[in-house]
Amino acid sequence: MVQEKTAGPAPGAAPPGAPPGTGPGTPATRGRLAMRAVGAVAGGALLYLAFPPIGLWFLALPGVALLTLAVRGVRARRALWLGLLGGLAFLLPALHWVSPIGDDAWLGLVALESLFYGVWAVGAALTSRLPLWPLWGAALWVAMEWARGTFPVGGFPWARVAFSQGETPFTPYAALGGAPLVSFAVVLCGGLLALAALRISRRATRGAVPVVLPLVGALAVPAVAFAVPRPGDEGRTVTVGVIQGNVPGRGMHPLGDEPAVVLGNHVRMLHEMAQAVRQGTVKKPDLVVLPENSTDIDPYRSDFARAQIDAAVKDVGVPVLVGAVVGVGENNRATRSLVWDPVTGPGAYYDKQKLVPFGEYTPFKDVVLALFERASLVGKQSVPGTRDGDLRLGPVTVGAINCYEVAFDEVVGDTTRTGASPLVVQTNNATYALTNLPAQQLAMSQLRAVEHNRAVITSAITGISAYVTPQGKIAWRTGELVPASGVLTVPVRTAQTVATRVGSLPQWLLILVGAGALAASRLQRKRIPAPTEGPAEQVGEA
Repeated sequence: MVQEKTAGPAPGAAPPGAPPGTGPGTPATRGRLAMRAVGAVAGGALLYLAFPPIGLWFLALPGVALLTLAVRGVRARRALWLGLLGGLAFLLPALHWVSPIGDDAWLGLVALESLFYGVWAVGAALTSRLPLWPLWGAALWVAMEWARGTFPVGGFPWARVAFSQGETPFTPYAALGGAPLVSFAVVLCGGLLALAALRISRRATRGAVPVVLPLVGALAVPAVAFAVPRPGDEGRTVTVGVIQGNVPGRGMHPLGDEPAVVLGNHVRMLHEMAQAVRQGTVKKPDLVVLPENSTDIDPYRSDFARAQIDAAVKDVGVPVLVGAVVGVGENNRATRSLVWDPVTGPGAYYDKQKLVPFGEYTPFKDVVLALFERASLVGKQSVPGTRDGDLRLGPVTVGAINCYEVAFDEVVGDTTRTGASPLVVQTNNATYALTNLPAQQLAMSQLRAVEHNRAVITSAITGISAYVTPQGKIAWRTGELVPASGVLTVPVRTAQTVATRVGSLPQWLLILVGAGALAASRLQRKRIPAPTEGPAEQVGEA
């Protein structure tokens, strides 16, 4: 007797026991998928609007909420591409400042960085069936931003959620746990808003309490930030001169074709500051800061450049921090912050540790140079420095941070822990002038000021030069693509915040929390079969 086989469900049909109309190929399912895709794109777009120069910081919360709702309750593969979609919607405009290098560089970087958001989405989807799931999603976000800032070729920690919160109710968390804790707090609030939205949408929900609780939590998180302990003023100040000399060129050739023009701009402005001091129109500074690349000629190897800088420093009569690219051996170079004394000349220096891939050095050099002719514009390869940026400059020891480095927690933290104050960021954003990069970088200085209880002075070759108070307020700033200068009296603070003392500990604790949640979700999936994908409200929410 031949036994008749039981036929399985037809392709596209719902599995046995699934609600009618919820099969993978039905119009209802396709409609829900389209809604998720729209939500992911909208979430990424709102996240972009939270960042400077637009700076609608509060939109980071609904942005994260929409990204969370888009991936909640779906399988890993679908979460991956939804996360990619959200990452693209966020990073395409947020990193548009890369486009002066070339559209291929911009799009390639965005595609690479969006992968991290896809991986986060997978983790958020897997942990969304656990109790307290907004907490786990926020911890996984911190892990994702750590990974972005580490891999590949040294990482790219730009456009972290914390850097949209330069001066907001969330900023005080920087003094407790640094940028990772700020990102965690914002994403947690976004997750709580997502939870409230789910509960509102559930027809089975009765009463206001289930909806009110996550909303109260979303309000409580920024409110608690005001209780974060922060050191006070110590009654000591220093007067700092800041010079922004501008450059003759634009785009990929900002320093122009004629040598010594950039050097001449900054030397001339040093003489002008000295003249203004003699005339009594400005206060005499205790020290002066020039931007990165303030000389386009190596003063160690050019008698002309050395004489020009030395004469200007003698004229102003105080130590000057000069930004220079100097030769190291025959074939290498270093991006250097060089102390130039009016009596003894060039002395102590700090060499940039975190170098810009494809800007200051070429990763996988032989392969890249063979494939991309444009990569040869890097020229001599930069070598990283090996020491922190504490430099004695007149009456204080400043903390030298060089441009790109302000995005890296460990560089800023290690320099601050030497006791240096104030922090000085020398930067050259000339290639990216009038893009969204200068404003994004200034927001990082705002967060660093609060994180480490330090005044932050930014000297940018084309702008934005600025002074940020230890409270994160921008007290002085310049425009872009104009010569500008200022003489500023800034506080000298040496007390350390909790964040400075504990370093990366909060970040690692949050990463471990996220890893533990992933492990718990795996154990849960072994015990309980994953449900058929359907409307988000079919998945448990508590």
